[in-house]
Formats: sequence, C-alpha cells, structure tokens
Amino acid sequence: MNSNRPKIRLPRIISDGMVLQRNTDVKIWGWASPGEAVTVRFIGKAYHAFADDSGEWFVRLEQAKAGGPYDMYIETEESLEKITIKNILMGDVWLCSGQSNMEMKMDSVKDTYPDEIVHSCNDYIRHFLVPVKYDFEKPQTDLEAGIWEAANPESILDFTATGYFFALKLFEKYNIPIGLINASLGGSPAEAWLSENALREFPEHYESAKQLSNRDYLDKVLREDQESAEAWYTALNQNDEGLKSNDIPFHDTEYDAPFWQNIKVPSYWEDEGVGNFNGVVWFRKEIDIPSTLADKPARLVLGNIVDEDTAYINGIEVGTTPNQYITRKYSIQEGLLKEGKNTIVLRVVNTAGKGGFYKDKPYQLEIGDNIIELSGEWQYMIGAKSSPMPAPAFVQWRPLGLYNGMIAPVTSYSIKGFIWYQGESNTKNPGEYENLLKALIADWRQKWNMGNLPFLYVQLPNFMEASEIPMESSWAELREAQRRTLSVPCTGMAVAIDLGEWNDIHPVNKKDVGFRLALAAMKTAYRDKTIVAYGPMYQSGKIDGNRIILSFTDTGSGLTVKNGDRPEAFAIAGADRTFVRADAEIIGDSVAVWSEKVSHPVYVKYAWADNPADANLYNLEGLPASPFTTE
Repeated sequence: MNSNRPKIRLPRIISDGMVLQRNTDVKIWGWASPGEAVTVRFIGKAYHAFADDSGEWFVRLEQAKAGGPYDMYIETEESLEKITIKNILMGDVWLCSGQSNMEMKMDSVKDTYPDEIVHSCNDYIRHFLVPVKYDFEKPQTDLEAGIWEAANPESILDFTATGYFFALKLFEKYNIPIGLINASLGGSPAEAWLSENALREFPEHYESAKQLSNRDYLDKVLREDQESAEAWYTALNQNDEGLKSNDIPFHDTEYDAPFWQNIKVPSYWEDEGVGNFNGVVWFRKEIDIPSTLADKPARLVLGNIVDEDTAYINGIEVGTTPNQYITRKYSIQEGLLKEGKNTIVLRVVNTAGKGGFYKDKPYQLEIGDNIIELSGEWQYMIGAKSSPMPAPAFVQWRPLGLYNGMIAPVTSYSIKGFIWYQGESNTKNPGEYENLLKALIADWRQKWNMGNLPFLYVQLPNFMEASEIPMESSWAELREAQRRTLSVPCTGMAVAIDLGEWNDIHPVNKKDVGFRLALAAMKTAYRDKTIVAYGPMYQSGKIDGNRIILSFTDTGSGLTVKNGDRPEAFAIAGADRTFVRADAEIIGDSVAVWSEKVSHPVYVKYAWADNPADANLYNLEGLPASPFTTE
C-alpha cells in the first residue's frame, strides 16, 4: 500500500451515534484518492462509488424505516482502509438554527427544569452541536468539530433547550429516534444565514458580504476591533479607583468604605441619580451569616447585570461574567463564608447605555435550602467614568458568513425539516424581515434539494415594558412579518406572545416553546389532521356598521379568553389610521371589535406592542392567538 496516498476521510457529521433520516434516500459522502473505489455497507447492503478528480465520492442509501442501532462499514479497494461507524439510528433529523434563544443550552435553564434533566436519559434523542464559524470567501465543505451525543443528565446540558423539548414531545408522540443538528449563534441576524445567491436579492447585505470576502479588509476590521476594545479596557482599568496599585483595592478585606453612598439594588445607576455615564461602579453589601450556615458551600445568584461583573466574597473572587445576557450563578467554596459579618463586593463594567441590575430577577445567597435575600440597600462608589466603548463590527453576524461556515457543510445531510428561533436582531429594520425569512426558507430548501421541507419557526415573544394600550412597536411589526410568512407552503409558527419576560430577551420557558414547535411539526411534517397545532390565526375582517367582525382559523374547540371575561388588547381605527383601544366580544368563531370613538372603522390591530400585557385571546386548547394587524 502506498503510504503517500490520502486516507479516506468522512465529514464530521457522519460519525458514531449519528441519526440518519428514515424513509428517504440518504447521502453518505467523503473524500479519498482520485479514482479510489469506495464501498459502503449498511443494513445488509453494499453501495459502491469512485472518488472523482477532486477526491470526492458519495453513495445514496436505500430508504429505511426507523430503527437501530446499526453499524456502517466504509472501505476502499486499493488502500485497503476501513472505517466503522457505530451505533447509528434511523429516525427523524431536524436542523435547529437561529440566534441566542435557539442556541440557549439546557444548562442555562437547569434551575427551571431540574426534574426534566434528571430524567433525561434517552438514547433515542441525539444532538450534534455545529461549532461556530463564519467564512465570507466560500462555503465550507466540513466542520471543524462536533460529535453526536445521546441525551443524559450530563450531555443534555449542552443541548439546545428549545430543540430538546421539541424532540422530547415528538419522541413521546411517535416513539421514533430524533436527531438534532444545532447550528445557531446568539445575536445573529437572518441575513447571516443566507447563501451568496440568496443575498443577491438584498443589495446592501450582498455588498457587505462581498466587502468582507477581501481577506485583507477582513483582517483590518478584526485588528481594529481588537485594538479599540483593548485600548478602552486598558484606559478604564488604569483609571479605576478601585484597582489603583498604590491603594487597597475596593474588594480587599482590609478596605474600609466610610464614604460610600447607598443605592437600591436592583436598579440602573442612571435611574438612581448616580449619573449618566459608562465605566465602572463598585457595589458593596455586608451580610451576617449564623454559625449554623458558616463554612458551608453556597451559591451567589445575581440576576442579570449590565454589562460585565466580577464578584468577590470576603476578598476572594467567586465569579465573573462578560455580558448582560447570562444570569449570574456563582459557586462559593466551602469555608469562604464565615460566622458573623461577610462582605460581598461587585465590580460592574458598563460599556454602553444604562448600567446596573435587571429588575425582577433573583438576587440572593443560597446556602443549602436557606436563602439570604440580597435585594435592597447596597453601597456604591464610582470607580471610573468613560465614554461608551467603540461599537464592535460584530463580523460574525455579517451577511453570508454563518451560512458558509455552519450551514453549507451540512446541506448534504438528509433531514426531516427545520426549526428556527430568530428575529430579535432584525427588529431594527422589521420592514425587510418578511422578504428575508421567505428568501431563507427558499434558499435552504433549494440547497437541501429535498422538496418543500417543513420550516417551523417561533414568533417573537413579549418583551420590554408591558403596555395595555396600542403603540408603535418594531417587535410587533416583526411578529407580523413572521405571521405573513405562513403564506409559504409547508411552514408553521409557534406563537410565544405569552412566554416571554419583560426584562429578559432570553426567557427561560423553553419547554412550551419546544412543545408548540412540536405541535406545528405534528400538523405540518407528520400531517396529523387531529392535532390543534396553533392558536387563533386572523383570517379576514368584515365591516358591520360601527364594528368589524374578525374571522379566525385554528379556533380548535372554540374561542375563549384567559384572565378576564372578554377579549382585550384590540385596537381599532378609521381611514386615518389613528388607533384607539377597542371593545371586543366573542361571537362563535369570530370576534366583534368596536369603539365609540370610531364611527367608521377600517382597521384592527391585536396585541400590537412590544409586550402586550392584556393579550388574552386563546382557543379552548390553551394556545394563544397570534398578534396581527388588518392593515
């Protein structure tokens, strides 16, 4: 055998523990020496191929029913190499993609779902995490890392939480293996996931991608990003009074704080009169620990802090978090907490906007089953004031990069469909989102070349300050763009207008999101006509005197309201489009809407706000109506 010949190589995703798509022709591919004869043996059959001039080869397996586990054997004729892929299941494979709410791991919600994690052992639910990578020059042909993992209390912590609950619901319903390919990245806009051809429809995004395809330009952007961030932090640290080398640091046990002022936590320091600035503010609180709890291990829970923090207890650093989107949960080692007075010190760095603490989040010290509440009065001292940190280029979110780096390498892998949780990063320009999402659906279906693969997505949940009156809202506009995308065949939308948190763009309720996506899959992908998959969806409106009668699909067993005796969150307007709060009542499967202030109504909106507090229209199956406008 010639030792210089390239060895046979498989893509990362074709590996031990993989789930292959049942009931379809599955492509198995790889690389070998040009002209090399390759044989694939699977479930009692042999498939033959020759590597082409570039070394690529592939075979298509015959359709197989759900089942397993099986082994696959791949061998070459001349080099006599042989690869065994073990523990393969035939089932349904779903690509999970989007931004942080799809990326969000079970580890982030483990306090919410402890029982689900304990009882998660299931060899028939498997997960493959696509590593984060962007590329603006060309589509990648393989991934740099990744393994298939079956669900258990340890591995599940790295699973997408939305995807896991989606898979769990489908497995409970159909008892077939479910594979999840998780290709997602927090903060990513939709255009980052489009291929070059699809981006041509959006000239501004296309030009951005082409600009970054110049390696010299990309390197310059990355270098300037790094240099500006380093310069900002260097200046901040040098000016921080709490870190002065010739003084006792603010977090040191020897430091005394006689001149520190009081402040309410949680709050933003701008709202508390500290000043409107970016930089560093130090926070300090003394607590008493009884002898019964002293020296025991504990956990410091600090909600969400804008933007970065480092936490110290009795002078010892116990944790640090680099951004506001992660709930702080810091482990405290045994022996650190002493009987009597203990001091908690936080160094909070704010890079832009308001700095401080999310409200309505837990701030507490947990010692076993004992909780010491930390909300309330703290002391503070300004460490350093600064101008905002220069805005990063966020290259990883720019158009095309994530498609080339994370989607292109898996487009040959046969799947059942897609689940998508994204949109938050496109709310700055919601007007283009409908076209972007429709282009993405068409693009991915074309790349997989498996027909109209089901594309199921999550409508944006409620977020920010609650409102009981209609208001201009980019979040509402984007939800409407998502609703209108249902005109694309073989799509489904999980409404989440009741699953959000006003103060957190990452709500922890991922179980209901996953379950609602699964209902959409049962109807769209599995064609189960008995399933009520959605809440009421606006269909049409008819003017009847001073009222508008709205008709809905997906009313299930009938329309109803939750929290109240009549529908709320409706607004009505005449031809001038001046919307006012409206009265409403359910009439069969319709809703009548009116207002004494509008004698000639033309338009209706429902749940039209960032966070419509009183959206209460449901069907009797407990699924909420989608927000909408008749404009």
